[in-house]
Amino acid sequence: MHGGHYSAFNIRIILFLTLGSLTYGYAFSVISNTFGQPGFLQYFNLANNPSYTNKIEGSISGLFSAGGILGALAVGYMCDKHGRKITMNTAALICIIGGALQAGSINVAMLLVARFITGCGIGMMVVLIPIFQAEISPPSSRGLLVGQHGAWIVFGYAIASWVGVGTFYSSNLSFQWRFPLALQCVFPLGLFCCSPWVPESPRWLLMQGRHAESWDIISRLHVDGNIVDANKIKISYAQKEFHQMVKQVEMDSHAWIAGGGARQMYSKASYRKRMMIGFFTQYSAQATGAMVVSNYMVNLYNDLGFSGGLVLILGALYVTVATMANFLASFVMDFVGRVRLLIIGMIGCMVTLGLECAMEAEYMGTNNRVGNSLGVFFIFCFIFFYAGGIDATSYVYCSEIFPTHIRSQGMAFSMIGTFLSTVVFLEAGPTALSNIRWYYYVMFICLTAVHVTILWRHFPETKGLSLEEINMRFGDEVAVHFSEAGYDDSSRNHESNATEMKEGI
Repeated sequence: MHGGHYSAFNIRIILFLTLGSLTYGYAFSVISNTFGQPGFLQYFNLANNPSYTNKIEGSISGLFSAGGILGALAVGYMCDKHGRKITMNTAALICIIGGALQAGSINVAMLLVARFITGCGIGMMVVLIPIFQAEISPPSSRGLLVGQHGAWIVFGYAIASWVGVGTFYSSNLSFQWRFPLALQCVFPLGLFCCSPWVPESPRWLLMQGRHAESWDIISRLHVDGNIVDANKIKISYAQKEFHQMVKQVEMDSHAWIAGGGARQMYSKASYRKRMMIGFFTQYSAQATGAMVVSNYMVNLYNDLGFSGGLVLILGALYVTVATMANFLASFVMDFVGRVRLLIIGMIGCMVTLGLECAMEAEYMGTNNRVGNSLGVFFIFCFIFFYAGGIDATSYVYCSEIFPTHIRSQGMAFSMIGTFLSTVVFLEAGPTALSNIRWYYYVMFICLTAVHVTILWRHFPETKGLSLEEINMRFGDEVAVHFSEAGYDDSSRNHESNATEMKEGI
């Protein structure tokens, strides 16, 4: 594991970027609480027509995920063409527009269109933010720093849930659901306003040949003592990392052009493997059933005999536990490892969801307080394992397994695995839960059992390695290993240029 400590500058950027994570988390979760608001159900005539309600709920969730796919595809191109920062601001503006339209919806059609627009924005956010964070994080603490993305996403879930609890008791039926939907504009607006203090990704700058600007940012990101290189010369960690980055970008750029460009993502075996692993990681996370449990939690608690405001309170407590577990995961990830944490999380989800099914099968529709309480307990155990093992970890893993020149496309393709899975699982959810109830969850248990085996046998570990050195885990060449990353004239020239630029200013 390499050294390299993050600076206050590093932490500030990470925290600004988590506003994008909050944007995704709140926008994704707010609709599940909205489905439980009497004012919403009454306004859209959904209160007394279960079949119609199930179709509308499924369409709202499905269009949101479809928008997410479109946004993820767009961000893969925009990140490389225009940079991480411009793409981030574009995504923020789309999310603001979508949130405003949702809050002002006057009919179901307008709400559906607004959710699709918001889906496009959050699809961009959920791809972009972990890439941005990974490219400014030192190897030894990348799990902690990029893990904030998953943790703050779930914190967004928690905010949405507690806001939903508060507005449920409002006597103003319109305020009950319009205010929570309007609140989703706040986080992307905050990100947009903070963007002047967020620098461009230094790795993207290197790909554009802007070495001096890249070095200026790298030199401020890490604070560390001196390192003695192979020539017995003392150099800083930032200098060593920058040298490795420069050499890797040069080598990858030449190989990219010589190999035929973008088609290598699917024709080159090592890149193809990364794309498959990224997609599978996100798909398998959703195949635990987590999003179905979360989005249709109201139905789940109703089956266990709970109703009214208590359902919303239980939902808010559920995501509060998830938030704490995600923060815990971000702290242990750099010690336990990404793949091991994913496997632990999936096994835990499989076992606890199985126990939850047993409680539903035995006690659903009864007044047995012990059985129904155990059902709630196993739901909370399920989210602890998902949030503590899978949620933040999956974003970290997918953001670091791709080389810089295809990272945005690779992360976008990975997140399509999330959105495609949620389209299928959530669209089918209302009908399946109405007709076959807990048997729907048995499918997720069986899928997860298969996925654990695949992860254990085929997924390489990435903890402690620089983004450049992860290449070797997939059989690709590393231009300069960290232990060999000396400090040459080219690196010194780039730093000198940066100093001259500052003095000129």
